Amino acid sequence: MNRFFLLATLVSLVLTATAQTTPEAPEFLRKGDKVAILSLASKPKAEYIDAGVWVLTAWGYRPVVGKHALANHHGYAGTAEQRLDDLLTALRDPEVKAILCSRGGYGSAMMLSMIHPDTLARYPKWIIGYSDITSLHSAMVRGGVMSIHANMCGALNTTGGTDSISLILRDLLKGHLPEYNIPAHPDNHPGTATGILLGGNMAVFSCNLSGSQTWDFLDRDYIDGRDFLLFFEDVGESINRVGSMLTQLQLKGVLDKAKGIIIGRFTDYNPSNGYADMNQMLAERLRGLNIPICFDFPTGHDETWNYPLIEGCPATLRVTPSGVNLKFHK
Repeated sequence: MNRFFLLATLVSLVLTATAQTTPEAPEFLRKGDKVAILSLASKPKAEYIDAGVWVLTAWGYRPVVGKHALANHHGYAGTAEQRLDDLLTALRDPEVKAILCSRGGYGSAMMLSMIHPDTLARYPKWIIGYSDITSLHSAMVRGGVMSIHANMCGALNTTGGTDSISLILRDLLKGHLPEYNIPAHPDNHPGTATGILLGGNMAVFSCNLSGSQTWDFLDRDYIDGRDFLLFFEDVGESINRVGSMLTQLQLKGVLDKAKGIIIGRFTDYNPSNGYADMNQMLAERLRGLNIPICFDFPTGHDETWNYPLIEGCPATLRVTPSGVNLKFHK
């Protein structure tokens, strides 16, 4: 009886320690480092790849393009096996320090069932992207590695990499952690909270990944005993669908365990069910939470309003009547 009690105690201590472990930051970049440009979801336009090569070169890096970056398999950038081959090739190359995704779309989660859980931790690299790339951010965080939710090659094709948001990403890759100050919103909840930042595209983490005990960074076991800030955004999802995703997060216990919530922009949807916009529905549903919440944070599918955010990195969210501050910590 005592032996079983001791074993149960040891298992509990191990799980608690694991839950409190903060993901590690990969090496920050130096001039001359290789950065892989990969298409891990939908097929990109060729000019996206060209823009990524041009901007990374201008930033002082050596871009290398994945073998299947322009492949096409039913709209994906190649089969799941081909995309995985590009990912593993970049991860295993010691000279590659970061991976810039060409675009999002669909399909990155398809590779996860073919990856050993230890692989991402064994080869820590910065993975940069948003939208469907949220699945890879979740996988990296579950592997104990931080990741960067940010614009991809498509945005660089539009801006040339000289706009203020691209320059934040450039500086972040060199080790300068960002701090953001944004205006107040009438639906904000005041307060201060600190925790690791988790989130991204709402449909991806609430549908593609939900229920995966290996890859879901919002899995009950992973967030239990862990302080975290949740952020989310989406595109083309109806108010009803987003409400359903919110219900799923509530039933999983995510909303009750989050120390703070950051709501980005929801785009390409129509008002419905008497709601003027998405924020009205979200404000109504989240009203009972006694945590800091901010609305209209610059993250989302509007690439002119999509600030780089570090997944798995400790951050402090301060919401006051005069505005919102989000600061990342090393």
